[in-house]
Amino acid sequence: MPGRRRTLVEYVVEHSLLLAVGSAIALVWANTPDAERYYRVAARLEFLVNDVGMVFFFALAAKEIVEATSPGGALHTWRRAALPAVAAWAVPCATDIAFSYLVARSIYRQQHPAVPFLLLLAIADDALGLVILAIFYPARELHLLVGSLLMAAALIMAFGLRRAGVKSFWPYVILSGTLSWDALFYGGLHPALALVPIIPFLPHAPRDPGLFVEAPAGARDALSQFERWFKHPVQVVLFLFGLVNAGVRVGAVGAGTWAVLIAIVTGKPIGIGLSVALSVAAGLRLPAQLRWNDVLVVGIAAGIGFTVALFFAVAAFPPGPILEQLKLGALLSVGSAALAFGAAAIVRAGRFRVSPAGRP
Repeated sequence: MPGRRRTLVEYVVEHSLLLAVGSAIALVWANTPDAERYYRVAARLEFLVNDVGMVFFFALAAKEIVEATSPGGALHTWRRAALPAVAAWAVPCATDIAFSYLVARSIYRQQHPAVPFLLLLAIADDALGLVILAIFYPARELHLLVGSLLMAAALIMAFGLRRAGVKSFWPYVILSGTLSWDALFYGGLHPALALVPIIPFLPHAPRDPGLFVEAPAGARDALSQFERWFKHPVQVVLFLFGLVNAGVRVGAVGAGTWAVLIAIVTGKPIGIGLSVALSVAAGLRLPAQLRWNDVLVVGIAAGIGFTVALFFAVAAFPPGPILEQLKLGALLSVGSAALAFGAAAIVRAGRFRVSPAGRP
């Protein structure tokens, strides 16, 4: 029984089912007569979940980028690592890192470069979107100089900890992470990305052990310890993330809904595909084992524009019918997950790929 229970827990973690459960509860709750209570609960939890809890989800995503760009990783050379970042600039802003990343993880197995490729692309895409959000739709007075100084202090602190041989991840998270969070907050960017620039400073194995290959139980490096410590708590954060953000009234369908949905779902694969093709023509390289059908699947998975698209909508429009239409369009873009699975099955990508011996 303990083994079966552990298998169930690992399955829930691997496929992030708690995120889907939280999103489903939010969607149902927001469309009941008790919807006002839902919005009050979501408003109370929004800051704690979106700006604090999600810090650790994005940190785990950054951990996979660090490993993928280490010697032996799929994105080790600069030509391969630059490609997903370049591909992000020509697409509609705001890839939902959380949802898109989890879809890619469900489609692709261990050691496949499509997942870090999507992560780098999504982070670059969201960075551009958040800069646009900060410049054109500032939610508060921006203190760019203060933010820049704090970020410099955070990076210097992390560098100093690394040079001093600090083995525990806690000083990096508490000291450098707090400074980085404040820097992004004052700079008008999303503070949930606070640990992304700090994670590369954590002591880690000199070579990539393989995507999703858990470090040996005896591994003592800070990056492995960080992953083991936060891997399961982050699932609770993802449940709350879905609960707080996915509550939209289904009856709010309108022209704004379809405009947002079509722009995100079609613009992503087209923009990413064209950008990758132009980048490869210019001399950049696809990561090893990443095929063009994988680029198609990644582009479709990136069509989930939920979180940052909501930020744009809330910043640009006051509460009312138009805002509800736009929020529903952003929520419906989660349907790109089903499209990505369908595309992967059609083009035989990821788990649907058949080996020459006829085995998946």
